[in-house]
Amino acid sequence: MATLVTGGAGYIGSHTVVALHEAGRDVVILDDFSNAPRLAVDAIRSLTRSDLPVEEGDAGDPQVLDAVFGRHRIGSVIHFAARKSVAESVRDPLGYYRSNLGSVMALAAAAVERDVERLVFSSSATVYGSTSALPVTEDSPTVPESPYGETKLMGERILADTAAVSEMSVISLRYFNPVGAHPSGLIGEDPSGEPANLVPRIMEVVAGRRDRLEVFGADYSTVDGTAVRDYVHVMDLAEGHVAALDTDMDPASSRVYNLGTGSGTTVLQVLAAASETIGSPIPYEMAERRPGDIEASWADCTRARDELGWQARRDLAQMLRDHWNFVRRQSLS
Repeated sequence: MATLVTGGAGYIGSHTVVALHEAGRDVVILDDFSNAPRLAVDAIRSLTRSDLPVEEGDAGDPQVLDAVFGRHRIGSVIHFAARKSVAESVRDPLGYYRSNLGSVMALAAAAVERDVERLVFSSSATVYGSTSALPVTEDSPTVPESPYGETKLMGERILADTAAVSEMSVISLRYFNPVGAHPSGLIGEDPSGEPANLVPRIMEVVAGRRDRLEVFGADYSTVDGTAVRDYVHVMDLAEGHVAALDTDMDPASSRVYNLGTGSGTTVLQVLAAASETIGSPIPYEMAERRPGDIEASWADCTRARDELGWQARRDLAQMLRDHWNFVRRQSLS
């Protein structure tokens, strides 16, 4: 039985596909390539197997899902496919609700109909908002401050309710801020259009694709006035998804887990670390806060350690080295 990975050609999805393959699992990718380059498939196959099945289509389309489940024996699902920009979700809330929740509902229905045993959902720390005491635990209040965060929390609830009346078990992984790339440099974060996340924007400056980095918000109550986040290596996240598939759970049950490092870093601290990695200063300018951004967030990952046997193993320096290695390799290809 294979694991279906929706959004498997995207940033976190592609690394998870590689980690699943290394763990001895058969994988099927489903992706509509709206935010992932088709060339990513060649890189993924070079790291896994040349005939890795890849299906093109929308994970929210029941007909697409019928065809995929009809062609492959699917025993588990990892659902990444979603729109994921906080700022964009504030501008286009209906688009986010339609896309992100539509795919959750369509996939949940297909999984229950096909007797899928385990579904792992790509959730986010944005479900917590800014009201929680730090570090954030899975029992902290969930008060999303953007439509994107709302879609993740609502997706968790839809899947938990679905699991309760089926034989399927569900795990929602609330991960913090993914950074880095596969150590080979063959896959990494390569978004279509304007990148929303900090490190890809830093790397665009380094690669000469933008003049300077805009740092959004200089008046937060932090050590240097810039926002604090828990940055976690994408390969650690990928391994967390494998652990979520492997852990024992009763049918008709659901659990949530934080995936992070357990420590926070400011934007300017990341920028300084990136400058050290690159070996030269990175120009930047301060800008206004973005709608939906919160001041500080980092994780308590005790539950993931105790129940999944997972914890982050890679530090910020390695995240930035691996990310820069991917960017350099892309610029030479």
